[in-house]
Amino acid sequence: MMSRLSSLLFALALAAPGAFAHDYTDGSVHIDHPWSRPTPPGTPMGVGYMALKNNGKESVILIGAQSPRAGHISIHESSMKDGIMRMQPVSGGLVIPPGKTVKLQPHSYHLMLENLNAPLKPGERIPVILQFDGAESISVELAVEPMDGGAQDGAMKMEHSSHGMAQ
Repeated sequence: MMSRLSSLLFALALAAPGAFAHDYTDGSVHIDHPWSRPTPPGTPMGVGYMALKNNGKESVILIGAQSPRAGHISIHESSMKDGIMRMQPVSGGLVIPPGKTVKLQPHSYHLMLENLNAPLKPGERIPVILQFDGAESISVELAVEPMDGGAQDGAMKMEHSSHGMAQ
C-alpha cells in the first residue's frame, strides 16, 4: 500500500509542473500568469490581469477578449487624479510594442469582466480568449487568486462615470 502511494505521489510531482504551468505562448506573443481575484456574490464585474510580451518585430494590439463567464470583456486603464482612482476604456486596443512587455495589473491596465454569470471563486480557472490585431487569438485561463493588500483596494474611491456598462 505504501509503495503504491509513494509511486502515485512521485507521478503527481512529475506531472505537476506541466499541469500547473500558467503561461501561454502563440507565435510572437507570450502571456505570463493571467489571474483574477474573487468577487462577492451579486457583484456583476471582475478583473483580469497578466503580462503580455511581444517577442516579434511588429507591434501587436490586444483588441478584445471573451469568456463564457462574462457577458462582455473590455480593456480598461485606471489612473489616479486628485486623489481619486478613475477608470476608462482603452480606445482602439492596447498596443504591445515589439520586444516589450505590457502589464495588466491593479491600478493600471486590466480586463474588465462585465455581466458575470456567477461569482469568481478562489481556486477557479476562468477561460478567456484574447483577441489580437497582428497575432492569433490565444486561449488562457485566469487563475482566481486573492490579491495581496486587497483590503486597501476597497477603501479607495473609484470613478466609473467615464464609461458605459451594459446592464
